[in-house]
Amino acid sequence: MDSVDIEVLRSAEAWRKAGHRVTFGTIVRTWGSAPRPVGALVVIRDDGQVVGSVSGGCVEDDLIDKVRAGGVAKDKPQLITYGVTNEEATRWGLPCGGTLELVMEPVTEKSAFGELLETISKQQLVSRRLDMDSGRVSMTLGTWQDVLTFDGKVLTTVHGPRWRLVLIGAGQLTHYLAEMARMLDYHVMVIDPREEYSAGWDLKSVPLDRGMPDDVIGAANLDGHSAVVALTHDPKIDDLALMEALKSPAFYVGAIGSKKNNDARRVRLKEFELSEGEIARLRGPVGLYIGSKTPPEIAVAILAEMTAVRHGVAEPSWAAKPAARFDPSACEVTPAASGKT
Repeated sequence: MDSVDIEVLRSAEAWRKAGHRVTFGTIVRTWGSAPRPVGALVVIRDDGQVVGSVSGGCVEDDLIDKVRAGGVAKDKPQLITYGVTNEEATRWGLPCGGTLELVMEPVTEKSAFGELLETISKQQLVSRRLDMDSGRVSMTLGTWQDVLTFDGKVLTTVHGPRWRLVLIGAGQLTHYLAEMARMLDYHVMVIDPREEYSAGWDLKSVPLDRGMPDDVIGAANLDGHSAVVALTHDPKIDDLALMEALKSPAFYVGAIGSKKNNDARRVRLKEFELSEGEIARLRGPVGLYIGSKTPPEIAVAILAEMTAVRHGVAEPSWAAKPAARFDPSACEVTPAASGKT
């Protein structure tokens, strides 16, 4: 399945190839309590069909009317502003004082969405440059540090997986976690040197590295857009990955297992000359406690916690560990692994 942004791009290209007039929109600035962030995308077909979102719905309704009438971005890109005053914000369904600016552009063969999608499919970042006066598009490979920029004349957007997730172990839980993470725009990589697991890895969209975890992670140049989750329950594998990940700038480092097992893991990590501060970064048991029992539920719990950490949200009180829980640490996939224990 595709992320929302890729779905927007694919719809735009498919509609263009089918002969429709297509208009593509990108939020380039927001003020106040705008409902969607900078970079949010929408595409509208000449008959009013829409994919993506830039507001709660009222802005899309107005854009649909404009597109049907041929009154927006007919020949070249156009900047549109909604919600300059509180009265207008109310009219467009924006929060009080919310304002957003969108660049709307006609989708043509020169938009190069086909090339863009092909590059993204290879799990590569793309920096796309749109000239507002001419409508010309140019593209280069992006970097993890690139962000959307707009100076009124040129719009530069970044497409592809903006976040990286390294999963240690190629077991059943990893399949679910990898597939769900890709929907959230992560570039996912799996590391597992064990023959019995790596031989059965069948997700072609997610690469598997059979090297030793410490070597692979050490060479991966993890940054603040990276996350690492250890899932094997095998200290010989997981600890090697964690000892490197905890020394990196990765925003999230977690390990599956019970509280007892993770406490023992923290003791072992001291032998690798990690500091107390580095060891304290370990999230284990990994994931929010939401009563997860099955592998898909555990994957949801892990991604929920990762999302909260990305956005600087503190753990909600309802996700705190219960007073007492069964310790299934001997199992490979356990309820305890899905939340705080």
